[in-house]
Amino acid sequence: MTTTGTVRYWAAAKSAAGTAEEPYAAATLAEALDAARAAHAANPEFARVLLRCSFLVDGDPVGTRDHAAVPLAQGGTVEVLPPFAGG
Repeated sequence: MTTTGTVRYWAAAKSAAGTAEEPYAAATLAEALDAARAAHAANPEFARVLLRCSFLVDGDPVGTRDHAAVPLAQGGTVEVLPPFAGG
């Protein structure tokens, strides 16, 4: 079942996306990230940044879980967190 929510970008991900946040319509984290890559296909740096990011889904770390196995909730939030120093 497709749900809708918000993807929030931080630091280098925000810069590469050109926005702090955007909506998603997806059932899983993998689907949401695929849609984001497609939406930002004109900027290849966006896809490169995503490769280095960690993700929180509704505040919970995704860690090494398969993104296709991480469901998204209606009205949920995906945080896209690039590595950064001092954090």
